Amino acid sequence: MPRRLNKPCSYPGCPELVSAGNTYCEKHRKKTKKARDKEYNKYKRNPKTRKFYGSSTWKKARARKLSKDPICEYCLPEDVTPATEVDHIIPIEVDWSLRLVESNFKSACHSCHMKKSAEDRRKYDEL
Repeated sequence: MPRRLNKPCSYPGCPELVSAGNTYCEKHRKKTKKARDKEYNKYKRNPKTRKFYGSSTWKKARARKLSKDPICEYCLPEDVTPATEVDHIIPIEVDWSLRLVESNFKSACHSCHMKKSAEDRRKYDEL
């Protein structure tokens, strides 16, 4: 079966080639993600939630959890994937009082965290 050819990065004016399945080169992937995240935080994320996730209290709790459990707890039965994020088992939009309760945390890789967040949005009706 023939291999798919590389194509140019989709960022305007960028001549870099990217492999099949990618849209942007490494430099512009980071840049577009940062812009997307900024847009999400500004217009979609609840201001109270945004303030919490930017707080030193959350950052310390998150660092403690990742230090204690550095492997994705969702992948663990089948795979060993480094955890990069901390998931709230019960989302803080559902129960604010559990936002710093360690038993409500799970270490997660980005992929598992995104899947869990999508499930939560469906389950709790578009948090």
